[in-house]
Amino acid sequence: MEPYVKDALLEWKDEIEQQKKEIDEEYDKVKTELQLYSYKFGITKQVIQSTINEEMIKNIKKTYQQPFEEKYNELKQQLKKLEEKRSVFNMFVEKIEIASVKEPNS
Repeated sequence: MEPYVKDALLEWKDEIEQQKKEIDEEYDKVKTELQLYSYKFGITKQVIQSTINEEMIKNIKKTYQQPFEEKYNELKQQLKKLEEKRSVFNMFVEKIEIASVKEPNS
């Protein structure tokens, strides 16, 4: 492989790895937030189960449970998309690494 081709591939790999790093950071942030909303939703659900007053239950559901559940589901979808992006960028890095070590006749 010509040195300039190898250098260009490795430069591209560095760009891809930087993007992957940003995706990983966002993934970690979303994962932490998802964990928080999981706790909030779980606690709210437990409080509702322990409450007898129907009006309070209705109010808690409206004020806390529904918004927490919506945010939780939104974060789950976001995490799933980020996992997919991570996978794609990992494939890029792997393919570039394989291509950059190939010999001309390979």
